Amino acid sequence: MESLLIWGCALLLGAGLFVPYFLRFRAARRQDAARHDETEALGMNRPVGQYPLIDANACIGCGSCIAACPEGDVLGIVGGKAVITNGARCIGHGRCAEACPVGALKVGLGDITTRDDIPVLSPELETNRPGIFVAGELGGFALVSNAVDQGRRAMEAIAARGPFPAGGSRWDAIVVGAGPGGLSAALTARKLGLRCLVLDQQAPGGTILQYPRRKLVLVQPVEIPLFGMLNQKEYSKEELLGIWLRLHAEHDLKIHTDERLLNVTGTPGDLVVHTTAGEHRARHVVLALGRRGTPRKLGVPGEDAAKVAYRLIDATLYKGSRVLVVGGGDSAVEAAVAMASQRDIEVTLSYRKPRLLRIKKRNADKIDALIASGAVRFAGDTQLTAIQPDTISLATPTGPAILPNDFVFIFAGGDPPFPLLREIGVAFGGDQADIHQIVAL
Repeated sequence: MESLLIWGCALLLGAGLFVPYFLRFRAARRQDAARHDETEALGMNRPVGQYPLIDANACIGCGSCIAACPEGDVLGIVGGKAVITNGARCIGHGRCAEACPVGALKVGLGDITTRDDIPVLSPELETNRPGIFVAGELGGFALVSNAVDQGRRAMEAIAARGPFPAGGSRWDAIVVGAGPGGLSAALTARKLGLRCLVLDQQAPGGTILQYPRRKLVLVQPVEIPLFGMLNQKEYSKEELLGIWLRLHAEHDLKIHTDERLLNVTGTPGDLVVHTTAGEHRARHVVLALGRRGTPRKLGVPGEDAAKVAYRLIDATLYKGSRVLVVGGGDSAVEAAVAMASQRDIEVTLSYRKPRLLRIKKRNADKIDALIASGAVRFAGDTQLTAIQPDTISLATPTGPAILPNDFVFIFAGGDPPFPLLREIGVAFGGDQADIHQIVAL
């Protein structure tokens, strides 16, 4: 009788521990499956750049990759295996791969022969056009650390082809883009004694210039040429820009701003870079452009009004205003969060889909809290149809809506520079070119 009592207590204790765990486990798997189906139906499971590559035969479904991902719901478990539930949110941290105990996952570009947004590159980051290289997010990999590393690698590959004759009208290399990748390439050129010119259609900083004030930028440890290590996990926009500008001044980098790339012609060793300011000759060219390109307009009436902007510089300027933010990506959400932190401001976030699925987990947590508190009004499944002097018009599931408005911020992405690269002659995976080499991270 005593043994039966002991066994009964043990079974009850085991059931008390196991049943809640089993119920939570089943609920989490149902949520993963539902999220996977939802993002697949919305077309958001497809990657933008790099993404997790999963070996389903090796995966044991332990979920360690999910717990390690800083972005939240990039991965899930469906049918006992890890699957991509929101590939558009992956920005290439690689922590999922580090956490996998059986090596069933890595972060990469996959088979680029099916992708028309990834240029074909050699292991040295050279395109199919001899002498033209690509570095940074244009090649598909996000993160400042990747851009810095690729800028350095591209310039080292160029230097290995020297020595080059001194003087003359040709630069040893022209770098197009003054973001982290472009400046890393220029600093490496300075370190290796190459004559290098940097061109950019705006000021040094690249995509970082588009960020709101005090935005934190997530980086992995990386060594900046002629500077040293960036060891912090996060830097503010102002800190990173301060580093770029200091390096620019200290090493007398040759940077021309307000020059937009129009074309690259010429022959290997004698390339001609055509810009809005004229022509430059170089032996090699490094394209360190961003993927965003020119801000995309919606084409709605009133979009050319002075109250419409495509980036947020200083949220404090909009105190006491009624603001509409259009978009469902990180830039739109970050702008809404920044403005909602100001006093006496009404912020409405309009997105054409019913939910915000592309954004980073940190941004999702912030915007969810602001929506719940009423600091931000989320207008999902709506589209901006007109902009008037004191109002805006939205198309909603229940019909047209007119809201009082002072300012409109549109974050609808950008027109990427892919057509320009194709005009230059750069081949992409989806072009079905003669592809033999795939870039390695």
